[in-house]
Amino acid sequence: MYAVIMTGGKQLKVEEGNIVRVEKLAVEAGETVTFDQVAAVGDESGLTIGAPTVEGATVKATVLANGKGKKIRVFTYKPKCGQKRAKGHRQPFTQVRIESISK
Repeated sequence: MYAVIMTGGKQLKVEEGNIVRVEKLAVEAGETVTFDQVAAVGDESGLTIGAPTVEGATVKATVLANGKGKKIRVFTYKPKCGQKRAKGHRQPFTQVRIESISK
């Protein structure tokens, strides 16, 4: 069984037991989070697609960790002016393990 969940402005295809990184959630490690915006649920009987979400479908997950991704370097300059600037960015994330998918 798999599901397509919507979180953080993105859609993710998940299955039970998967470990995925989602946009940062305001929960601590060890807590349980429920994703109720499920766009599609697929199982052996077929695929159920919501418009825009599937009624009553939920995905339960356990939060494993909160952290930051790898640093990306952003460098801007303007030629002939001598103007340069370097910045860095680390995107925060929440790592979760998918426990159950209910239809």
